[in-house]
Amino acid sequence: MTEVLMAESWTPASWRAKPVQQVPSYPDETALAEAEGRLASYPPLVFAGEARRLEAALAKVAQGKAFLLQGGDCAESFAEFNANNIRDTFRVMLQMAVVLTFGAAMPVVKLGRMAGQFAKPRSADMETIEGVTLPSYRGDIINGIEFTPEARIPDPERLIRAYNQSAATLNLLRAFAQGGYADLHKVHQWTLGFLEGSLQGKLYRDLANRLS
Repeated sequence: MTEVLMAESWTPASWRAKPVQQVPSYPDETALAEAEGRLASYPPLVFAGEARRLEAALAKVAQGKAFLLQGGDCAESFAEFNANNIRDTFRVMLQMAVVLTFGAAMPVVKLGRMAGQFAKPRSADMETIEGVTLPSYRGDIINGIEFTPEARIPDPERLIRAYNQSAATLNLLRAFAQGGYADLHKVHQWTLGFLEGSLQGKLYRDLANRLS
């Protein structure tokens, strides 16, 4: 009964009433509110059907009928955003899933830590280097990594940029996943270029042959 009441009382803004420690201090509250308003009007990045499918897949993991593989960057950045990086991360996860599928003899649920992983928690709000104290870097969604007063000011426009980059990343990932690239019959195409000619590359191709 308590869980039902908690679910019914949830709203997109209900987190504001809870104690939160990792919150940046935006100097321009008006700009922040404007950015939040724009984000509220945008389409969701993940849809209900996708969330339900993941929930069903994780239930199989909890029952011991599948294996969970989660991977991705510690934090995504604006500077390293390009199609090749997204493709290579996706492909590495597929390669790892192949090995786990073969070794564990069960389905592998692949969960990507990407398309929204832009924030970094910090133990202190401020950082001091050579006597200069500035706000800590909290990830590209909040401020810049450069140790300058301008870069370290929390900028709400970064929220918009993070949303757009996440949407583009998800669009490409969905194209890869649903366009046949993730088909196990194409396992031989997933060998990364730097493995060609190496022992690891040969072992992977041997495993791919056995899996086929």
